[in-house]
Amino acid sequence: MSTQPKAVALISGGLDSMLATRLVMDQGVHVEGLNFFTGFCVEGHTHAIRKQDKTKPKRNNALWVAEQLGIKLHIVDVIEPYKDVVINPKHGYGANLNPCLDCKGFMVQKAYEWIQAHQFDFIITGEVMGQRPMSQRKNTMPVVQKESGAGDLLVRPLCAKLLPPTRPELEGWLDREQLLDFSGRSRKPQMALAARLGIEDYAQPAGGCCFLTDQAYSKKLADLWQARGNREYELDDIMLLKVGRHLRPKQHFKIIISREEGESRFLEGYRKQFVHLITTSHGGPLALIDGDVDASDIQLAAQLVARYSQGRSADIVDVEVNRKDGSSEVLHVTPLSPKDIPEQWYI
Repeated sequence: MSTQPKAVALISGGLDSMLATRLVMDQGVHVEGLNFFTGFCVEGHTHAIRKQDKTKPKRNNALWVAEQLGIKLHIVDVIEPYKDVVINPKHGYGANLNPCLDCKGFMVQKAYEWIQAHQFDFIITGEVMGQRPMSQRKNTMPVVQKESGAGDLLVRPLCAKLLPPTRPELEGWLDREQLLDFSGRSRKPQMALAARLGIEDYAQPAGGCCFLTDQAYSKKLADLWQARGNREYELDDIMLLKVGRHLRPKQHFKIIISREEGESRFLEGYRKQFVHLITTSHGGPLALIDGDVDASDIQLAAQLVARYSQGRSADIVDVEVNRKDGSSEVLHVTPLSPKDIPEQWYI
């Protein structure tokens, strides 16, 4: 190659993709980053609004990594095409509703389309053989190459020596001897490499930033699909699943109750889309009702909201009910006691 080779790196915001990118950059390759916005990987979303997470850095780690590396980052919205990956994964789900193998193939396919459109030469990922039970096994890594169409233009610098040589290595764009042979779930080799490269601040490994790997979140998504009778979703649906206390007293409706001030402020942005309730006689949460409800349903929801207010021990709590048509009323309700709330209501 007479000109400088160009690669695009899939940047998740974690340490692995940061190290993989750095290894390739150190060989003189021009690298830019790609970060795909699926809606399920909103780093910093929940701890940005909750007090219990106030010590966590409130940053988009993908942008931060790109800044540390000094590379351009392209953030691409893939919410709509990604739906088919979540709803109909060819290779199934992991422990929760995480379609990891299909997801990796989708991401690499989109990256392959990107390098073709932008005249780049190859793709970098931060994968480590054996690190993930679905997508990063010796027998599944070739599946990603084949199904994405990327083939031997996909380079995994952290475990390249455990895999067949790729075209960038065979063509001399990369020196295979400077690539690595990391494997397994331990992050100690990555941390040691980071120290050698002078990388001191990075996102702590925690199973990735995908909410679909989270058991509690997956349970809420499964409940949403079951209640609606189909597996469709919109961005607002999956954002709301990340916030508040979710209870389903009846099959046809659920209530989302904020747990603190930050969540109340967030839910306020959805007030016009839902029937919403708030206590007026005592301090309390904001709550949204998702579903078609009648007067008795609203009465029950108001009692639940009163239960989680500062008037939980009072005989009567005033709860303001605001409907989507703009009308409102105040109900005077007796808060439910814990024994009146069956465990199965909690999602």
